[in-house]
Amino acid sequence: MSGIRRYLMRKSMIYALTFVFAVTIDFVIPRLMPGDPIGVLLSRFATLPDVANYLHGYFIEAFGLNKPLWQQYLSFWNAVLHGDLGISIYYYPKPVAQIIKEALPYDLALLLPSIVVSWVVGNWLGAYAGKSKRFDSYLMPVFYFLQASPYFWFAILLAYIFTVKLGLFPISGAYGYGVLPSFSWEFIKDYLHHWILPFLSLFFVQLGGWAIGMRNMIIYEVEADYIRYLESLGASERLLMKHAFKNAMLPQITGLALQLGLIVAGNVTVQVVFSYPGIGYILMQGIMNQDYFLIQGCFLVIILTVLVANFTIDLLYALVDPRIKYAYTEEGA
Repeated sequence: MSGIRRYLMRKSMIYALTFVFAVTIDFVIPRLMPGDPIGVLLSRFATLPDVANYLHGYFIEAFGLNKPLWQQYLSFWNAVLHGDLGISIYYYPKPVAQIIKEALPYDLALLLPSIVVSWVVGNWLGAYAGKSKRFDSYLMPVFYFLQASPYFWFAILLAYIFTVKLGLFPISGAYGYGVLPSFSWEFIKDYLHHWILPFLSLFFVQLGGWAIGMRNMIIYEVEADYIRYLESLGASERLLMKHAFKNAMLPQITGLALQLGLIVAGNVTVQVVFSYPGIGYILMQGIMNQDYFLIQGCFLVIILTVLVANFTIDLLYALVDPRIKYAYTEEGA
């Protein structure tokens, strides 16, 4: 068995166990919340006491909340494995899968550009700061400020400056109230107008972390023995930085997977600040209205996103770093 295959099998087992544990927590946590989710649903309708009592019992049975907890847990796993996330209590009678399907494109349109662009720009700026002391002294305070800024705080700051004070961008929603979602230029232009502040909130905070990480790694690599050896052979500065940058990228690739977990949490708070209709926003709606099934569905998507992204990064890391293949080949020898 090859080293890469052995590595992937072990990682697959770890991720499978992590998935089972995370989904179990996803089931348990909403049910520890105090309150009555069916009561929240019925409070939206003006009904007579007798009718309300009847409907309360009907919905308790319809949602399966009258069953013992272990039966609910088994039913939950059975539904998950069949791709059924249940019916939302807050958005009743809308299926949770449909709600998430409608919110997912907004999440992808916000998350993917912010992650990719901040990673590329942050690594480039960090590498440049690592080799230029003058550049480093000017920008490192900025990088530290960005990295230390909470996502929601930075989002509020941008909203205050560019919306309240300057009036350049709208403060809430993904598009205007009079615009219908479509592939028309009018909708795309209006969507980008609403999208820019949530994007910048995620982009700038991530940028600081990437730049600091790459800057520190470049400084470490430049002082390494192989760089000094290449210098003694008369290698050009461009060649030295090429080797240093390539080796410094390995921890940054690992950091990309770790950052994804943080950006998911940051994405939730940014969406709440701007009322952006992604999964983070509907998750908050589910929590505020004790919608078990909506909370479970949103967290399930977040769990899968983080695990798949981490597994992908692990795969790329195994292909990029030959030491992993060697280690697992030697282990099986």
